[in-house]
Amino acid sequence: MENVDAKTERKMGWEVARDLEEKKKTIWERFMPEWRHIRAALGGIAVFFVVFLVGIWLAQNPFGPTVRIQSPWTVAHGLTGDQWMIVWPVVLLAMFFEFMDASAGMGFGTALTPLLLVLGFSPKQIVPVIMIQQGVAGLVGAFLHREFENVEWKFSPMSETVKLWLIIAVAGCLATTVSIVGVYKILHLDKVWIKLYVAGLLLFMGFASLFQVRKDRDYKPGKMIGWAALAGFNKGVGGGGYGPVVTVGGLMAGIPVKSMLAITAISEGTVSLFAMLVWVALLASGEQIDYMLLPSMMIATMFSAVAAPYMTRVFPEKLWKIVVPAYCLVVAGICFYNIIPGVVKKLSGG
Repeated sequence: MENVDAKTERKMGWEVARDLEEKKKTIWERFMPEWRHIRAALGGIAVFFVVFLVGIWLAQNPFGPTVRIQSPWTVAHGLTGDQWMIVWPVVLLAMFFEFMDASAGMGFGTALTPLLLVLGFSPKQIVPVIMIQQGVAGLVGAFLHREFENVEWKFSPMSETVKLWLIIAVAGCLATTVSIVGVYKILHLDKVWIKLYVAGLLLFMGFASLFQVRKDRDYKPGKMIGWAALAGFNKGVGGGGYGPVVTVGGLMAGIPVKSMLAITAISEGTVSLFAMLVWVALLASGEQIDYMLLPSMMIATMFSAVAAPYMTRVFPEKLWKIVVPAYCLVVAGICFYNIIPGVVKKLSGG
């Protein structure tokens, strides 16, 4: 019976993280890199650098639908036409939130979007750029999580981690399409209500994750369809609110936390790239977007998105069970802090 159970478990894809902790029991042992870890990290940095160069090109508005949107920030800095600049406050903010996003499964779009709105950027300067950044960071992160032994991706026979990725990605892509088209093309909702919705949901998931950390749950993959659809809707609405829902939803579905962080990375990468294709389709219908922030985002991503999966490897599973729900509530607090003034102003008729 034990052999059968071991064979079944071996197909799940998350036993590799447990085996690593059994083999290398201390943080220091897991911290010392092997050559393949260094090679994988350099490969990830190279991919991000290429996207950084592409971002410079896109920031110069090479196509008709790409314009310098006159948001309060760009007006204040006198940027028009093909003028652009590295926005260092955005680099610093993105560097922190990308590290936390790649290590705790959430926080980049969810926390960064309302902060950038407060700084004076337009949603059409933020959301499409976050889609590209999260798409690239998610797919590279999935590769790094595998190389750093946080997860296994098996296609023959298909591991449970790959099945979960496909379930979450398909449901998320469908929901993202609905939300992008509905919110930006049809409804044209005010950005303050978008922020309030995402922050409210994040607060709910934070408290749900606190409840989850107190006990282990049986593995129920069917629950991920609903969580994935809700997360995809959030991704399309504001570029954020994806990671908290999928990550915490995965913990509630009984998935070990380290592997759930990797599954979130590859799923969010897939959904984000698909969402970018939806945005491209909207451009053909007359919508305009601004890629000015993409170079700044990619500078921040270049090192944070590589270091974070390695930290997931280094620290034990039991620590991440505390970090994930705690950080979820921190992000919720950041979101509410930024949106309360706007909500009060809106409700008072301002």
